[in-house]
Amino acid sequence: MTDQSSLNVSDDTGLGNVEIAPEVIEVITGIAASEVEGVSSMRGNFATGVVERFGKKSHTKGVKVELTESGILIDLYVVLNFGVSIPEVAQKLQTNIRQTLKNMTALEIAEINVHVVGIQMEDTENTEV
Repeated sequence: MTDQSSLNVSDDTGLGNVEIAPEVIEVITGIAASEVEGVSSMRGNFATGVVERFGKKSHTKGVKVELTESGILIDLYVVLNFGVSIPEVAQKLQTNIRQTLKNMTALEIAEINVHVVGIQMEDTENTEV
């Protein structure tokens, strides 16, 4: 694994360099994942939970990006809604993330690994008559 802090995405045109930080890839991935139907939430850690309690949304929650010699590896930790097809939602996540990153950054992603860490059950408290 290399220890890069950004990705160089520009060709040698003499105009300068374009670099993208891994945090940008995490944000784009988080937003693209939240667009997929069937995803309830993303798994975060204690720090993202505290930040969200103060009203700030964390788009990098549940996303881990690694820059390696073989390419960019993305690990996605999601909680899905009850009753959805896990393989279908996982495939939609991979497709949407890959397409969004390709459109916005022109980067090819080596792997997008989807980790289903929970199922969100239906809210039964609000269904009282």
